Amino acid sequence: MSDVDHNWKFKLKVTAFKGLLKTLWLTTKVERVVGEEHLNQLIRNDQPVILCYWHQAHVMGLQFVLNKRKNDGLKLSALVSPSKDGEMAAIAMKEWGVDVVRGSSSRTGAQALRDLYQIIKKGYSPVITPDGPRGPAFEFKSGAVMLSQIAKVPMLPIAVTCNRSWHLNSWDRFMLPKPFSKVTIALGEPVQAPKRMDEKVQESLRLEMENTIKALEQANRYTV
Repeated sequence: MSDVDHNWKFKLKVTAFKGLLKTLWLTTKVERVVGEEHLNQLIRNDQPVILCYWHQAHVMGLQFVLNKRKNDGLKLSALVSPSKDGEMAAIAMKEWGVDVVRGSSSRTGAQALRDLYQIIKKGYSPVITPDGPRGPAFEFKSGAVMLSQIAKVPMLPIAVTCNRSWHLNSWDRFMLPKPFSKVTIALGEPVQAPKRMDEKVQESLRLEMENTIKALEQANRYTV
């Protein structure tokens, strides 16, 4: 396959990817945002924050933070996998005004942490899926806690629930809202890692964030 053919096909995939996301967003109603004041206060104070939601919830979580960027001035960054699939997401996010950092906790974790630190120092708030890129699902990894410590910015737990959705056969059972479904976004209080932190404190904060996201999901889960 020539470079021209490859580039043409890749551009087509990016266009299809963006179109799918926009279709899902247009046909899904975010009917409630719980705890939005926590993020609004940080934005008003020009305080960067580490935005944390599960990898499964990326479709609607991304829409929420993109809307906060567009409507409320959130300076948004995102950690995107260096994989080929990640390349499509990176191109789309850049076109939507997101400052993209390429990396993952499993492959380029130390470099990604340094890059995120630098982007936070410029006033950007990074989106992190703390159980990604390969799981285990719904297990909050320690990278966000370490970033909170070294960058001196809080983490914000975010949960997404949907009344009707498809789930892919993937490690995280990736969620795709069905047309005309309803979604709730729930935000917890910011959590700041201390300047000095041993392994015990780090593990305690990791579990606190994990349990908070799960509790937000449970409290706002739709019942049939």
